[in-house]
Amino acid sequence: MSTIKKQSSGIILSAIIALTAYILNEVFHADLLGVTIISLLIGMLLNPILLKYNFLSDGIDWTSKYILRMGIILTGITLSFSQLMQSGKYAMILLVFTLTTSFGMGYICSKVFKINWKLSSLLSVSTAICGGTAVATLGPTIKADNKDIAYAISATFIFDIITVIAFPWIGHMLGLTDTGFGLWVGTAVNDTSSVVAAGYAFSDAAGMLATIVKLTRTLFIVPVVIIFSWIFAKKEMNKQVESGFEKEKIEYFKIFPWFILGFIAMVALNSTGIVPTATVGNISFISKFCLAMALAAIGLKTSLKEVSGVGIKPMIAGVVIDTSVVIVAFFAQGFILRFF
Repeated sequence: MSTIKKQSSGIILSAIIALTAYILNEVFHADLLGVTIISLLIGMLLNPILLKYNFLSDGIDWTSKYILRMGIILTGITLSFSQLMQSGKYAMILLVFTLTTSFGMGYICSKVFKINWKLSSLLSVSTAICGGTAVATLGPTIKADNKDIAYAISATFIFDIITVIAFPWIGHMLGLTDTGFGLWVGTAVNDTSSVVAAGYAFSDAAGMLATIVKLTRTLFIVPVVIIFSWIFAKKEMNKQVESGFEKEKIEYFKIFPWFILGFIAMVALNSTGIVPTATVGNISFISKFCLAMALAAIGLKTSLKEVSGVGIKPMIAGVVIDTSVVIVAFFAQGFILRFF
């Protein structure tokens, strides 16, 4: 009982921030900004004040870890395996190009700009998969610093604003078809809300296809998190060897991100078609609220000073990664629609 009481204050505070973010989003119609980003920013603004109140730390830590996992698991209810089939062979081929580009450029940028591999990986996964949600999922898995998580999410937000405004105009200027634009936006824009906004700004058909392609990208968070769990364990093992400790075998059972199975289970459940649409909507809302709470908690543990101290180089790297994916996705969709 004492543990619950000790954690409750931080959990309640995170929930209040998430609720405040929802209210601000409704009042100011800040859909482009998004509830999770607002929650993160509020948390970061409150960080200097809350450093004085240690009794909140346990609940904030618990929220950033377990409420985050719950939100990720419940997010699976918005997806289905049939969507993977609907997106068709075009989208799957295109995703091979963009995923390779994102992680390839992330690796190159980490070397050129001397960025730590965790931050470069967060920037890459944000572009490759699903923006802030992917960053929030991968960050704790590889034990990334809170400032790096906040930085990567902020970089994603800035690029998304540009794409939502520019993409429909560029698409019309270049004479793209609904299919071509939908494939391009669905694979090149980061956050789901931004994909929907940019897609439907072009046409209803493009918006629908872009949304399906984007949701298909989200399913790739499963293999990506599993792969990075192994990479992190491998790097930690190498550190031990360099420090003079005896090399140990990687215990795959311990490093496996088990919450991902919950995500897959929710996708499978929705794929059956037995869950009513209204219920899917309610669970989806809960998942988003959980993610908003988790991002609020991460913000509460992160100072703006720390984030600004990361420097300009990672932001440049983020722009390079995002721009590379945009260019590759554009030419790849044209090639695919022409020859496949």
